[in-house]
Amino acid sequence: MKILLMLQVFVARFFAFLATDDDSERGDVPGWVMITMMTAILVAALLVVAQDALVAMFQNAMAKVSG
Repeated sequence: MKILLMLQVFVARFFAFLATDDDSERGDVPGWVMITMMTAILVAALLVVAQDALVAMFQNAMAKVSG
């Protein structure tokens, strides 16, 4: 029973050691969230400003394709 407990402690410490490794390639999640939110806000702002022109352009393109 003691050997099993020692093995569990060893495995837990080993994985804890691996998890604390400072991996600079992991990325910046909050930064990507901010970029995604800013992009969504920019698209929404463009849609508010140019919605009529975009709808007309889409309808014109669909009319040309469908004949």
